[in-house]
Amino acid sequence: MGASRFRPRGLAHLCLTYVCATGAGYLGTWIGMPLPWMLGPFFLLAAASVFGFAMPIIPMGRELGQVAIGLAVGMRFTPAVLLATTALIPHMMFSTLYVIGYTFLAAFLLKPLAQVNNVSAFFATAAGGVADMASVSREYGGDPGSVAIVHAMRVALVVAVVPFLVFFLGEQGTPPVMAATGPVNYVSLAAALVVAYLVAIALKRTPLPNPWLVGPILAGMALGVSEVLVVDVPKLLIIVAQIMLGTWLGCQFKRDLLVRLPRVTFSAVATAGLMICFAALGAVALSYFGDLPFTTSFLALAPAAVTEMVLTAKVMNLDAEIVTAFHVMRIAVVSSTVLLVFKLYMRMKGSQIGSRIQ
Repeated sequence: MGASRFRPRGLAHLCLTYVCATGAGYLGTWIGMPLPWMLGPFFLLAAASVFGFAMPIIPMGRELGQVAIGLAVGMRFTPAVLLATTALIPHMMFSTLYVIGYTFLAAFLLKPLAQVNNVSAFFATAAGGVADMASVSREYGGDPGSVAIVHAMRVALVVAVVPFLVFFLGEQGTPPVMAATGPVNYVSLAAALVVAYLVAIALKRTPLPNPWLVGPILAGMALGVSEVLVVDVPKLLIIVAQIMLGTWLGCQFKRDLLVRLPRVTFSAVATAGLMICFAALGAVALSYFGDLPFTTSFLALAPAAVTEMVLTAKVMNLDAEIVTAFHVMRIAVVSSTVLLVFKLYMRMKGSQIGSRIQ
């Protein structure tokens, strides 16, 4: 199956996917869409998937795109930025508790709307990765298919809506001041990308969340702050990374799954909308107490994958470093406490759970 992708016919089909994705990205720039190189391919490929068209994607495309984005964000860290980010740790902790709280409430809404069991409702709305939440829900009697749909719809809705809200509700930041380095040194850039990739591979064996993004960020921080290797990731590479991410996101929509569970699909949209509203309300408080721009606060609290929110911040010249820190903190806390929160949820619902976590 995988080998056929590289036969002449399969290769042509693969090229068609990315030609269409690139065209959609260009159209997005022409009409003034925020984040056009990611959202254009995302909207086009999601529509194609929903209508039953199978579009092949490049293996590891999303992961390699994350490596480029992570390196670009990591290179923006300076000692001053690190100090400012560290000072926000208390705000990160309170924000993480807030996200856990509103996703907890979303589970109470999802259960009657989608008519799923308590286990599925909880893990479908928990602020963790879709693969992890679907796997754990299966262990406790949940429906991993329903969990996967809700997570996919939540991420899709947030990715589709939040950049527009950020674009219309706030102002773009100013590009970081970079030293005049002249033409891009492609040898140095290639070396930095290789280091970032190797760090990501090494971190896959650790509990650290999202190693394909976090690893390159850490690599970029280490290289940049130490001045061992300072590179400016070119705009064209970031555009390619956006196309990879948007294409991957759009192709995650599976027509057969959406048709099989329509009630769950529509309920997922409703709960995702509720989460976005909670994130916006929390952003008002965070921007006040944390002395942060509303747009940065909104992206930091948005219930979506870290990569897409960090990319939105970077492209709009917002505080991508701070958005990254908030999301990494949230993922780390959620992954280590999700079973404890699950136990509390089941007690409140009057349901019994297995003796594993009693």
